[in-house]
Amino acid sequence: MSTRPGTPRLLRQLNDRAALELLLAGGPLTRAELGEHTGLSKVTAGQLLARLEERALVTVVGEQAGGRGPNAALYGVVPSCAYVVGLDVLPGRIAAGIADITGTLVAEVSAEFGEHDDPVRLVRGAVGRACASAGVGAERLRAFVIGTRGVVDPSTGDLRFSLDLPSWHNGVLAELRRGLGLPVTIENDVNLAALAERAHGAARDADDFVLVWAGVGQGLGVMLGGRLHRGFTGGAGEIGWLPVPGEPLPTDVSEPQSGSFQRLVGGDAVAGLAGAHGIGSALTRDAAGSPGEYVRAAVEEGAEAFLDELAGRLAVGVAAVTVILDPGLIVLSGDVGRAGGEALAARVQECVARVCPSRPRVVVSRVEGNPVLRGALVSALQQAREQVFSDTV
Repeated sequence: MSTRPGTPRLLRQLNDRAALELLLAGGPLTRAELGEHTGLSKVTAGQLLARLEERALVTVVGEQAGGRGPNAALYGVVPSCAYVVGLDVLPGRIAAGIADITGTLVAEVSAEFGEHDDPVRLVRGAVGRACASAGVGAERLRAFVIGTRGVVDPSTGDLRFSLDLPSWHNGVLAELRRGLGLPVTIENDVNLAALAERAHGAARDADDFVLVWAGVGQGLGVMLGGRLHRGFTGGAGEIGWLPVPGEPLPTDVSEPQSGSFQRLVGGDAVAGLAGAHGIGSALTRDAAGSPGEYVRAAVEEGAEAFLDELAGRLAVGVAAVTVILDPGLIVLSGDVGRAGGEALAARVQECVARVCPSRPRVVVSRVEGNPVLRGALVSALQQAREQVFSDTV
């Protein structure tokens, strides 16, 4: 097996990449601090910073007051050296966000669309509005990640199918790349929520955890060894189809509401459970269509019986995952999971502990804002930084 020799050029690339990652993670640093963290001499660190300044990747952002002599210059990554875009596509609604290379969100927009709208036109319009809001030209976008419901083929990156978005079919990835002229990536929405949870939320830096998405539909994001587990066909995490004792098995997999676990904890099930417990009578007509609003009302009203029963139902799926993967940490997300908060998470943890030999910690998501959009930006930033930071010499 051939290996790349340790040429001066390669060593400079490695040092530059390490320095840029340090500046992102640790904030502004002086030349001496950068040398201390990387093991480089002051001379070499100075040459490195000069090289990165010439490429407009770093700049002086301030000064550090010291003792005798002049203040030391503080260096930071230039936020505008690259931008990324992330999208969250749901039935009837699309959200787009733009972040700079530091991960700072600089614009977020959303719009409604029709069931059969052309995906290329739809995405181009959303990205155009986000770019206009951010004051960023589309030519400055370095990575582009779209999160959507459906199964993504891990071998091609294309959608295998999406029941809720009929226009998003197999072959849509190539259409988007041709129509936009950009390197587009499509990813399952719950997988992106798991990436956001690891980067910004309750599973920060955890190598092994499972995110349970509970809402109108059910999903699972599995992180093992610090990497998403997508499965052979991309179908890992379709927990709505989990067989459940006492619930009928589906007779037609093209009907997304027919899965056994979906019937047990899906939107219709939560609404029925709320009605049985007399919850939600004060909800407005618009709010009454959301299962999360029923759960939020139950928490506010202290409806313990409702929360106990809902937790017991959710624990069926969590326990099934636990006895197979033993992840140690379960994060509840989605409309229902986030609305239930710690009150629901604690009950699910207790229920799982009664039926599983291992006892995972169950917590609620701590990602702020739209978790799918934030996960799309996390994924896009990983790609953009690889491009920008790996070719600095």
